[in-house]
Amino acid sequence: MQSNIENIQKMRKKSMSGISCNTCENVKCLMKKNITSKLVLDFSYEKTDINCKKGQQFIMEGAPVNGLFFILKGKVKVFRTGINGREQIVRFAKEGEIIGHRGFGTEEYYSISAIALENTTLCYFSKNLLQHALKEDASFTYDLMLFYANELNKSEAKVKSISQMTVRERVIDTLLYVNRKFGQLNGYINLQLSRKEYADYAGTTEEQVIRILSVLKKENLVIAKGKRIGIPDVKVLKREISEHNFYLDT
Repeated sequence: MQSNIENIQKMRKKSMSGISCNTCENVKCLMKKNITSKLVLDFSYEKTDINCKKGQQFIMEGAPVNGLFFILKGKVKVFRTGINGREQIVRFAKEGEIIGHRGFGTEEYYSISAIALENTTLCYFSKNLLQHALKEDASFTYDLMLFYANELNKSEAKVKSISQMTVRERVIDTLLYVNRKFGQLNGYINLQLSRKEYADYAGTTEEQVIRILSVLKKENLVIAKGKRIGIPDVKVLKREISEHNFYLDT
């Protein structure tokens, strides 16, 4: 298997975007939010743009941590290997979000893998470069600390939901999460996932997801066409899991 750094070096050669943090439109991106800092602006020019094709993996679990990835454009699946080698999806990510932060600064190896769900452009910052900026810029460091606190809050909420929700509720929670994050296009969630991917995020089986979606369709709570799933009335579906109050993850 190729090392993570070999993958990065190979993808660097395909970089074509050349978009600077100063002109980037991802206003929620941590880099963009701190671009008024001269230090952050200066080191932002040292980033590497990486173009990934749909289905291309750019982080491999167990590979050395070399830096952080910021999504400039596209959608990404973050996952890890569970029991018996089964894939466990940790989250889905979109423009402006950070990938690889769980191992940054605390571990030598990535604890997750990441793969592009569509053609995706990433901004890559080396570990050494970011560590220098964090030591020198208090505001940037504070914003990253808040980001980590928010991510921890989301992780704890998901663990709680998996332990307290029924399988049906977990599938509904997953549908609402993906819908919140990516929105809808022409009446369907703007991200096509397989039934297995829904199952791997909800912590259940593909067969259970297929069965529950079939029931939800009969109840007119969702519509489906191939991989495409739509939610006609989000408020009605939310009421199914309202007692759990799990609407933190976006």
